[in-house]
Amino acid sequence: MPRRSPAVLISLGAAGALLAGTFPAVATPAGSDTGGPPVPQRYTAQALDWRPCSEEDLPEARQETRDLLECAEYTAPRDWTSPADGDDVTIAVSRLPSPGGGAERSVLTNPGGPGGPGRAFPARFADRDTLRAEYDVIGFDPRGTGMSTNITCDGATSELDPLDPRDRSPANIDRILQATEDAAEACQRHSGELGPLVNTEQTVHDIDLLRELLRRDRISWIGYSAGTWLGAHYTEAFPERADRFVLDSSVEFTAGWQESFQRQPRGFERRWRQDFLPWIAEHHDVYGYGRSAEEARTIYERVRARLQDEPVEIDGTTVGPAKFDERIIGSMYGKSAFPGLAEFLTATRTLTGEQAGPGERAEARRTLASVRIPNPPRGPRPLTVHPETSPDGDNAANPGEYDDAATASFWSIPCNETDWEGDPDSVRQESARLGEQYPLLGWGWLSQPCIYWDGEPVDLPTPTGEGVPPVLMVQSTTDPATPIEGARRAHRAFEGSAMLTVVDEGDHGLYASGNRCVDRIVEDYLVHDATPQDSVCKGTPLPEPGAAR
Repeated sequence: MPRRSPAVLISLGAAGALLAGTFPAVATPAGSDTGGPPVPQRYTAQALDWRPCSEEDLPEARQETRDLLECAEYTAPRDWTSPADGDDVTIAVSRLPSPGGGAERSVLTNPGGPGGPGRAFPARFADRDTLRAEYDVIGFDPRGTGMSTNITCDGATSELDPLDPRDRSPANIDRILQATEDAAEACQRHSGELGPLVNTEQTVHDIDLLRELLRRDRISWIGYSAGTWLGAHYTEAFPERADRFVLDSSVEFTAGWQESFQRQPRGFERRWRQDFLPWIAEHHDVYGYGRSAEEARTIYERVRARLQDEPVEIDGTTVGPAKFDERIIGSMYGKSAFPGLAEFLTATRTLTGEQAGPGERAEARRTLASVRIPNPPRGPRPLTVHPETSPDGDNAANPGEYDDAATASFWSIPCNETDWEGDPDSVRQESARLGEQYPLLGWGWLSQPCIYWDGEPVDLPTPTGEGVPPVLMVQSTTDPATPIEGARRAHRAFEGSAMLTVVDEGDHGLYASGNRCVDRIVEDYLVHDATPQDSVCKGTPLPEPGAAR
């Protein structure tokens, strides 16, 4: 039977308490003093056979990214609680080597997700000369995704994409709930025995085996978004192995996934109303989308309503109201996407019939064909956004096999390790409450796969920071995906942490993105071992009009 919970959502404090506890006895690499049975030598005796990354290694990366990186793989126990069973997973890794060679430190990087592939991610730091002089920069695809051993939902999450959660008719709500339940069942069925083992408990042990294969006594960490959760939990499992840990754009890693995701409707609404809508109104002379933020929002609502009755075709995709919102939500992560989003909104407005003749509509279609909104830093994505395409088949054994592996991991990790409170009735009520307050994303709270998940969640310990060297958190004040309220709570609860707050800023993922103040403070900590202090940087200006093409 699915794991269901009472209809009444419990308090945040009680939800956090559900995560208290300890990992089951797990194997630990040789030399570790954390307890548990030792890892069989066939794992610890592996060598990382570095080679130039090929198109096969990084199929979605640009050639200049491949040229920067070296690639390798290693095997890890499929289940760290019984490593002698002989069932393995493959973990795909990469290295951006220090230019001088012979770096004595390694910094592991993670782009978030949860479960996002990160093998190409070290290329982000190619121009960080200060960092690279000290470190080899390491990337990896966590188990379940990328070119590591995959899991899959067999494309079932795509069934949710066209469904509009603002349509509150009983029939539509039932369709969304049923599609969510079906997708949750498909994720577990098609991911097989590996599915429940795609979780933080297993991944932190994969990471510590990688530390050993890198021949480092300690590792440093740069984790963004859900990568802050993974980094914080690594420090809890292996405090003596943690060196310099940067947690950038933090989820509330001292609580549970449900609390972090539940803050997203407020975070995205704030970013939309406080940052983007005033910006597009300020440039009314360019975009003609209203002279005030409220007028711009009214135009958005009017266009959205028209798309309900008459969806438009954009690049071969039918865009109705749900897809319309998805494009907006994805553009809130970084201000560099604002000009492209503004052109998308104005062109879509034209195609829905406002102020449009045949010539204007043709121009709008040309605009939509040329505008490219930059990809934001990865997640955590709202639970309503599932960008990957559908795979075929249901064998989850081979690395890099499934197009939807990232989405399967994104669903599986929170559901495998959080006792998600709620049932269909409470989810319906909560989505109505959040939708009234935060309409851009709040109605989408209907899609909660974890209330349908089978099995008991992993009993994760709550990271405390005890015995860990000081960590540095970095956070913007209007971050949409990981709102600052949760990061502040984590900062207060995690012993020895310092927070760098970036004011007048809403970008998600701040280090190595162009803010000199942030880069200086982070690198003083990572490279020069400066003791981190609570501090403040100012954000970078919003962009000038002009679409990214």
